[in-house]
Amino acid sequence: MMEKEQEYLTFVLHGEEFGVDILCVQEIRVWSALTQLPNKPAYIKGVINLRGVIIPIIDLRLRFGKEPLEYNDQTVTIILSNHDKQNPMVVGIVVDAVSEVYKFNSRAIRPAPSFGQVVDNCFLKGLASIDDKLIILLDSKALLDYEELYCTEKRVLDPVAG
Repeated sequence: MMEKEQEYLTFVLHGEEFGVDILCVQEIRVWSALTQLPNKPAYIKGVINLRGVIIPIIDLRLRFGKEPLEYNDQTVTIILSNHDKQNPMVVGIVVDAVSEVYKFNSRAIRPAPSFGQVVDNCFLKGLASIDDKLIILLDSKALLDYEELYCTEKRVLDPVAG
């Protein structure tokens, strides 16, 4: 019996390579102007109107507790969608650059190590290695969950302890 493979779109964020389930990727856009909102957390950059849908734009660097980076021609917004008819959510995530698409079977994905209370790994699905590098696979369901994405008091991801 052949093992099912899943494709991940990978991107670079603060020198680390991350991956999201490609089935959740609606589109990839170059950085463009957006509408600012008042009284918002710093990681929410604003909103865009994409074909009649208002989409919040989240800077993953800031959401994960990293220092901000000036946006340039390499900066990309990945539009993610959960395709849930009952509770739809679309969000844009700002990343440093898009990398590649990889296929992993479930045996190639290792669970993220537990760091106890030090690191909250609510966004981590697991880790996969390819060509001597580790790719941090993000849980698309958590990224597309209002409670997980917008709750900052208890959740700051640091994929590399230290």
